[in-house]
Amino acid sequence: MTITDDLQKLLDILPQDLRQVLESHPKRDSLVEVVLDLGRRPEARFPNQAEYLSEVPVTQEQIDDCIQRVGIFGGDNRAGIEQTLHRISAIRNRTGKIIGLTCRVGRAVFGTIGMIRDLVETGKSILMLGRPGVGKTTALREIARVLADDLHKRVVIIDTSNEIAGDGDVAHPAIGRARRMQVAHPEQQHQVMIEAVENHMPEVIVIDEIGTELEALAARTIAERGVQLVGTAHGNQIENLIKNPTLADLVGGIQAVTLGDDEARRRGSQKTVLERKAPPTFEIAVEMLERQRWTVHESVADTVDNLLRGRQATPQTRTVDEQGKIGVTRQLAVVNGRGGQLATVEESFPPARPSNGWRSSGQMVALPQLPVERVTGRSEFDRLLDESFNYAESIDLGAATRQPGPNGEDLPLHVYPYGVSRHQLEQVISVLTLPVVLTKDIDSADAILALRSHVKNHAKLRQMAKARHVPIHMIKSSTIPQITRGLRRLLNIDDPEMADDRELQLFLHNGSDDEMDALEEARLAVEQIVIPKGQPVELLPRSPQVRKMQHELVEHYRLKSHSFGEEPNRRLRIYPA
Repeated sequence: MTITDDLQKLLDILPQDLRQVLESHPKRDSLVEVVLDLGRRPEARFPNQAEYLSEVPVTQEQIDDCIQRVGIFGGDNRAGIEQTLHRISAIRNRTGKIIGLTCRVGRAVFGTIGMIRDLVETGKSILMLGRPGVGKTTALREIARVLADDLHKRVVIIDTSNEIAGDGDVAHPAIGRARRMQVAHPEQQHQVMIEAVENHMPEVIVIDEIGTELEALAARTIAERGVQLVGTAHGNQIENLIKNPTLADLVGGIQAVTLGDDEARRRGSQKTVLERKAPPTFEIAVEMLERQRWTVHESVADTVDNLLRGRQATPQTRTVDEQGKIGVTRQLAVVNGRGGQLATVEESFPPARPSNGWRSSGQMVALPQLPVERVTGRSEFDRLLDESFNYAESIDLGAATRQPGPNGEDLPLHVYPYGVSRHQLEQVISVLTLPVVLTKDIDSADAILALRSHVKNHAKLRQMAKARHVPIHMIKSSTIPQITRGLRRLLNIDDPEMADDRELQLFLHNGSDDEMDALEEARLAVEQIVIPKGQPVELLPRSPQVRKMQHELVEHYRLKSHSFGEEPNRRLRIYPA
């Protein structure tokens, strides 16, 4: 990177004693700003620290002396130095007298946008977000120069405080061939934005600090005329803009809508939800976390939609190391039957987009068996509670994290449940370690698992599945055996002839020894007497809850059973097929 700062011109306006201290300071080249407040010690601020320049408080004479050496302060209480990028901001008392100055160093950094150059060249509108001092204006200046000089576009900069192109009538060379329009009063910025489009035929408009509703509306008007926008706004992250009613229009605006019963059921949400009102003014957003680490939202529309639906956004994080090498990572959150887990996917530059769609059919095998922990009612409740607060929609992780099946299909399989108990589905997936991920979005589903009765009475579901080429697999009832059989059929995994210890875990409710004994008794009766000998078997008397588990286990073997007798001696009788 090449840095131009004309630092000496800023030091020349300071009192002589302070100027001498800074000229010989070892960290002079990294100086951020000098603060002069009446009656306080003068302060120099650097990227990671601040220090006093003198033990003598600043006097009014020193402040007045500085004011005489700079330009005129405008309506935004900012002034500049001719042909430089430095900014001097004033603090006034109630009578309008200047009693404090913030002298900020302006630097033109060439090569700072290497991280997002591929996005700049797409021609899409880009919004830069970040805290003060992180380098938004510096990046904006470099983007304007690249668009004008390297991409040969007609670029007009709306320079409200002369911070992008410097003070004076002649623009700073750092903006290249881009043209600059000055704004007489800050409240007129939106008018100058429209004037630039109407009078000067730009292909790109560059705006710094969009902060009012009129400016947000002007930005939308410009974007709808086919002009590329590059700007900054007040806020650190997209979430800040969503919650800011003044600037929400930059990301499409937010409105409350009432869903129909079917749509609310499909989404698993309330009937009144927040949704994006219109396409975003800016298609790409960049959150500048640090000078060398930026978070990139390639589709602002998708990010806003995910945030409003309670899902986690999946942006890129781009960094630059000391050798200038650009690294791109993406954090993707996945919720499956075994609870939430966060994966970081390393991608090459430029990042490849993950693929979606139905995986080719074929024999799918279960994942390697994991140690099975006994599930208690309390721990299961805690897990579901955590998921409800930290739910992130399951998404395609791309080739870096997907495992190929034996016939080349992608695993895990994304299943959209309809009318089927999600809790029981997660339990089956977890205990049997099946390569299945549950999703609440039918667009990202590979298959639909639904109750037969629900599918018959829901024509819209069948139409949606047909339009998206998503197959529907039906089960009779939302019970453990039916769900297990349905998932195995969906994965083309054959039912085992004998139940193992993992499958017995599926039918447990609270995991007590009494339940384990009862299920083991039923399993032995089926596998040692009913199936091989073809004889009915009566089991020991059990409580209604335990008998229900035994019934489910017998159904798993595709056999019939009935309860008979009077409480407390009521018991199960198992019949051969």
